[in-house]
Amino acid sequence: MTYSPSRLRLAVAGLALLLAGSVAAEPTTVRDEALDAQRSQAELQARIDSADDAVRDKLQALRQAREETRRLHSYNAELAPLVERQAETLDRREQALSTLSATREALPGLMRDMVERLRAWVESDMPFLHDERLARVASLERLLGDPETGRDEKLSRVLAAWRAELDYGRGIDAWRGELGGSDAREVDFLRLGRVGWYYLTPDGHRGGVWSVEAGGWQPLDDAALAEVRKGLAIAHEQRAPELLDLPVSRSVSSSQSQANAGEGA
Repeated sequence: MTYSPSRLRLAVAGLALLLAGSVAAEPTTVRDEALDAQRSQAELQARIDSADDAVRDKLQALRQAREETRRLHSYNAELAPLVERQAETLDRREQALSTLSATREALPGLMRDMVERLRAWVESDMPFLHDERLARVASLERLLGDPETGRDEKLSRVLAAWRAELDYGRGIDAWRGELGGSDAREVDFLRLGRVGWYYLTPDGHRGGVWSVEAGGWQPLDDAALAEVRKGLAIAHEQRAPELLDLPVSRSVSSSQSQANAGEGA
């Protein structure tokens, strides 16, 4: 077949256009593939990062669990002796409960005996606050005969009265009251435990010490009156405590014996 020059030029032009279109399409395809690869790589990196975060979280949780386990073991080791002591205490309480019935049956008689001994002690003791202390005993005697009051309340009141009596032997006290007898007048009283009981007139010129042996007041000299004034100031917290040089109402040994007898009740 022969081509004319014009037909040959048209064929060459068509081939050039075809090649140009093919070359123009190829860069677009490469860019698309590159973008797809970049997106895939980014997605893969995101999955890797997410997996790393999950692993780190699990490792952190594992470390926390181990630390918590260690603390629990340490805490349990500390609690073990306490639990053992509590178990021993429960055993003792169970043993006590086994005899509770017998104790409850004996309690009324025990309380009556305690009140009787308390009255005997007050009546034989130095007569400071005598009416007040006897009134407390009388109140207990009425309480024990009251069927409306429970045994727990009765026992609590009896023990409180005994504690009040025992506390008289452990402190210093001062109050104003009426001096009985033929020389009735208002005076300031000073009590030093159960060892000494004194009075001082308001003008400070007269005073006395109670003598258990004589059963009455014995006068004090000027030096002792000055010591009583010091004692009153100490009892009223107007001066610092200090030793007082005073005659005693009863010997320390006899006072201690009485206190011991009271505590043994």
